[in-house]
Amino acid sequence: MAKRKTASKNGNGANLGFEEKLWAAADKLRGHMDAAEYKHVVLGIVFLKYISDAFQERYEQVRQDKYADPEDRDEYTAENIFWVPKPARWDQLQANAKQPTIGKLIDDAMVAIEKENPVLKGVLSKDYARPSLDKQRLGELIDLIGTIGLGDAESRSKDVLGRVYEYFLGKFANAEGKGGGEFYTPQCVVKLLVEMIEPYKGRIYDPCCGSGGMFVQSEKFVLAHGGRVGDLSIYGQESNNTTWRLCKMNLAIRGIEGNIGLHNADTFHNDLHKDLKADFLLANPPFNVSDWGGDRLREDARWKYGTPPAGNANFGWVQHMIHHLAPSGIAGFVLANGSMSSNQSGEGDIRRQIIEADLVDCMIALPGQLFYTTQIPACLWFLARNKKNGKFRDRRSETLFIDARKLGTLVDRTHRELTDEQLARIAKTYHAWRGEKGAGKYADVPGFCKSATTEEIASHGHVLTPGRYVGAEEAETDGEPFDEKMQRLTNTLAAQFKESSRLEKTILKNLASLGFTPQEPS
Repeated sequence: MAKRKTASKNGNGANLGFEEKLWAAADKLRGHMDAAEYKHVVLGIVFLKYISDAFQERYEQVRQDKYADPEDRDEYTAENIFWVPKPARWDQLQANAKQPTIGKLIDDAMVAIEKENPVLKGVLSKDYARPSLDKQRLGELIDLIGTIGLGDAESRSKDVLGRVYEYFLGKFANAEGKGGGEFYTPQCVVKLLVEMIEPYKGRIYDPCCGSGGMFVQSEKFVLAHGGRVGDLSIYGQESNNTTWRLCKMNLAIRGIEGNIGLHNADTFHNDLHKDLKADFLLANPPFNVSDWGGDRLREDARWKYGTPPAGNANFGWVQHMIHHLAPSGIAGFVLANGSMSSNQSGEGDIRRQIIEADLVDCMIALPGQLFYTTQIPACLWFLARNKKNGKFRDRRSETLFIDARKLGTLVDRTHRELTDEQLARIAKTYHAWRGEKGAGKYADVPGFCKSATTEEIASHGHVLTPGRYVGAEEAETDGEPFDEKMQRLTNTLAAQFKESSRLEKTILKNLASLGFTPQEPS
């Protein structure tokens, strides 16, 4: 990955060199164990540093109050900060980083933290003392991670733990020889999803919840709009054990209660929330997964609109989400661009039936370079069970298309983010189209947005690519009539040709006076 030159312009970026330093720390163990193994080692240490930083910051605050006791655990739990026992504090571990017993000290620290914070039971890694783990390298890892702030207030506000995971997962996946598609969703994309579907109150579900970023942003949205933590009932599921544990950590850090299962589990083959009907559904499923076991689910009840191909899970995810939507539920999720137009293995027929069932509310084409760990072009799908639910304008048999490919701001040579202003423009367009109070009046904007009927979509072969509908952006005009403008430009061009001829003659004359005569090319 290219080195970051600047911080994000909308507050989502990390500090200069942040990810690179952490990867350098992880890479110290590369020669001594497989990527799949050192992934657990590094993420466990990162989390330990994260909660230790938060604890230490609060410790210093309490210490300044002469009436408070910095060793009173209530001073921490009241602020949703984990209580870290003395032997588990970072300064104690770093002081012993060079000792051969450092592995056991870390294991003991993890055990102590879990004991004092039951919400973390079974979540933290506790096998740092194993002989196969080089203790000198482990000490170096601790020293290097010790130079980076992770859990202070500023880092917490930027979801640094999630950002670390985003970067690491891509690096680890590459080291393990796996392709892109399973990754942490950039905050700007999560924020857009949340701003679009506005999950104020009810049941929210993410069937592939990763590190929990969708839940975190949804809670932030609720609080920002005067709601309370707890207004949302959170349900989720994650198949990867490391990722499931990180999600548990991520939610616990923020004091968010959620049902993401007692263990990791495959959503397709072990649906932990079979009877759930969600009011809001947010997800970023892995793209184009070919080994999802679809051949063992040919008669599954979720495939109401057609059996998804065994070689690609995209429309398995789409139909799983439709299956779990409440009667007035709305879903917003990320998918690979191919899902909008593919006709392979029956995907076109499934998409057609979903469109004819009037479930597709909005489609957004995203700009490139948003994701850190995949170059696969992505889009956003928004599905609504009931487009006329009594709250908004009747948009039955219509779909809004937004082409956002030209948006985004480069934060370094290879990565782009959507700014808050751009996010607001997209979300406001959608809410105006739905007829929501205070959102303004909707109008098609050539090159950006278009409200298309189901009949129009059918005329395009049920392809959902926004570029097909929004048309070309209108060129800015200066009010000058076309004929007059063309005559003026033609006159200008003739004058420039005349001046060019004059300059050519002058140059040839000057060359001749110096005894040089240009030769005609052979």
